[in-house]
Amino acid sequence: MIVLQVRQLSKYFGADLILSNIKLEIQSKDRIALVGRNGAGKSTLLKIIAGEMSYDSGEIMKPKDVTIGYLAQDSGLDSTLSIWDEMMTVFAPLQTMEQQLRAMEWQMGDPDTIADDKRYEKLLKDYDTLQEKFKEQGGYQYEAEIRSILHGLHFSEYDYKNTFVQSLSGGQKTRLALGKMLLMKPDLLILDEPTNHLDMETLTWLEQYLQTYPGAIFIVSHDRYFLDKVVTQVYELSRTTIKKYIGNYSKYLQQKAEDLEREWKLYEKQQEEVAKLTAFIQRNIARASTTKRAQSRRKQLEKIERIEKPSADEKAASFSFDIERQSGNDVLTAENVAVGYTPEEPIVRNINFRITRGDSIALVGPNGIGKSTLLKAITSKLTPQNGHFRYGSNVQIGYYDQNQAHLSSNKRVLDELWDEYPLKTEKEIRTVLGNFLFSGDDVLKPVSALSGGEKVRLALAKLMMQKANFLILDEPTNHLDLDSKEVLENALIDYPGTILFVSHDRYFINRIATKVYELTKDGITEYLGDYDYYIAKKTEMMELERLMLEEKQNHYSKESTTGKQQYEQEKEAKRLERQRKRRIEEIENEISQLEEKIADIEQQLCEPDIYENFQKVQQLTKENEKMKEKLEALIEEWETLHTSL
Repeated sequence: MIVLQVRQLSKYFGADLILSNIKLEIQSKDRIALVGRNGAGKSTLLKIIAGEMSYDSGEIMKPKDVTIGYLAQDSGLDSTLSIWDEMMTVFAPLQTMEQQLRAMEWQMGDPDTIADDKRYEKLLKDYDTLQEKFKEQGGYQYEAEIRSILHGLHFSEYDYKNTFVQSLSGGQKTRLALGKMLLMKPDLLILDEPTNHLDMETLTWLEQYLQTYPGAIFIVSHDRYFLDKVVTQVYELSRTTIKKYIGNYSKYLQQKAEDLEREWKLYEKQQEEVAKLTAFIQRNIARASTTKRAQSRRKQLEKIERIEKPSADEKAASFSFDIERQSGNDVLTAENVAVGYTPEEPIVRNINFRITRGDSIALVGPNGIGKSTLLKAITSKLTPQNGHFRYGSNVQIGYYDQNQAHLSSNKRVLDELWDEYPLKTEKEIRTVLGNFLFSGDDVLKPVSALSGGEKVRLALAKLMMQKANFLILDEPTNHLDLDSKEVLENALIDYPGTILFVSHDRYFINRIATKVYELTKDGITEYLGDYDYYIAKKTEMMELERLMLEEKQNHYSKESTTGKQQYEQEKEAKRLERQRKRRIEEIENEISQLEEKIADIEQQLCEPDIYENFQKVQQLTKENEKMKEKLEALIEEWETLHTSL
């Protein structure tokens, strides 16, 4: 069933064309992402579809009974009610039905009603009809549904009925608005950046919830991991027009690259054909013996329907991070560190880790656990309450604070950077700013007037100029569009120094991290791999703990079981033991293969024609480091499995 259609829609802001000839169709249960650069018009299109903004031409068609729910970016609830009462407003019709049912039940117990057969029979019939309707609309489970949504969005720590919405933070109000929208279950759910203010655990819950959502979903999000998990179609908004791709975000990127390559091939082939025809005409038009053939070719040339030169994407930021000098091998060591704002109650404690040169470490954990606080202590903005940090030789820290996106300086963009590097020429400063998409009069804007994304780019420009060898980044991808995120990722992948960063962007973590530090109330746990490895390892450890607990329970219950029960338990234990042994054999084979590959690379690095080729040495060294990390992880898993035998 078609939920909504948009045909030839156009929108102007003054004389500027924002959207032109927009066509899209949404079917029931579609999962659609709308992507494009910041400023491309994504939020404008969502508001138009939701009926919150007018348009200049075209039409939007939807069946009368289709309901649309729209959650704008960072739009929080404004309510004087408690959390529970605010969520209950969604089910006001069910509450009214429930009151009617209670009133009918009271009437059915009234002696006068019972004495009147016709009246009593009609009351029973009306009661059955209303009860069936109440049941069909979820009357017996809506309170459980509210609790489930609030738990999934991390409100379970609150007393729902005595915590008022107005006492919550801005981010919490936004999460609550999302929860209320999910409870309403509109036929078309329109979400503009729904992943803002969500930690990883909540993001995972939301992904799973949306995968089974009964209606259609239309989403704008910069979270590529989230889009990969949720959507099955992507509409790209670029240069005021829209194009449809089938698949999730990763497939969209692949198809887009293939389309561009195909367009270039067709264009180049036609250009070659045009050039040949033109050359033939020029050579032969003046000669009497060949002029007719030349005229024929000219007609052929005129009939060719010219393919437009494939348009390059809009200009993207272009930058890289370099270092002034290399640090020692040991970059930072934490020994029993505790940090907080009050001596009585540190936010983080028992922090122990060792960071070495070349590490790229993601610091993860739920919101409020103390990730940003720990980064501030590392950068000496907070003094540890216990323990200490040891910095290695020649370590130079470059710190990106997520609050830099809220720069409020009244300086011009040009002066904001130039004042920190006064020895640079204006041309050099303008060149740097140009690489971060500040060109022409953009550099003369006051910093306070910049958008969130522009402030992030300016903060990254300042960070790049430092040439520090140890980058500490707190949510560097916030406010960046998808293309800018990719540029930042590539710059960090090529960075020759050491990185410690906090991010909720799981796609970003997968591309950048070589290790994951999980921060909990009890300290830090290290995982040797990217985000997917971290999740897989945690799942594996939880499963192993479950199996060991089951075996322990089976052991205690053996004495009370007889015959077949005891046999089945022993059979299951042997099966698990065989599985572990098989896995141990697999690991041993993998270890053997990795050791051979590592030895082979190290042998290659000793060969003159290799070690004289810097790029080849760099490539082989990276491969070697990755294989060594995998080898360490396999050895760790092998030891764990041996311990449980």
